[in-house]
Amino acid sequence: MEWKVRAIRGATTVSENSVEAIQDAVHELLDELESLNQLDPSDIISAMFSATRDIDVVFPAAIARSRPRWDNVPLLDVQQMHVEGGLERCIRFLIHVNTPHPQVHHPYLRNAKNLRPDWGVAPVMPSPSTVQSHS
Repeated sequence: MEWKVRAIRGATTVSENSVEAIQDAVHELLDELESLNQLDPSDIISAMFSATRDIDVVFPAAIARSRPRWDNVPLLDVQQMHVEGGLERCIRFLIHVNTPHPQVHHPYLRNAKNLRPDWGVAPVMPSPSTVQSHS
């Protein structure tokens, strides 16, 4: 089994700019990340979280750091670029992991499902048996 570095994207939304709502959403998102990808946090290389400008009461990375075995993961928070008409109260992540799995799953939850409906819960990388040659 060959281990590789893979990047996993994900996003969710919060109902309000409160510590409780953000904690619930971040934990739900990271639970889904770990479950879908059979991920042990010790295999995480780094994680970057972004939040839209209407989320400012707590750092998503601080919530991640409080999770079991996330205390040694290098974490970073940034503000998502504002685009008029963009999804509000949205938290995104980009996480790099070492994994033996050839496919990764990108969790998009709540209203963030609309950001990447093509990814949903299905794998983004096709299995070798479904790849067609374009010769």
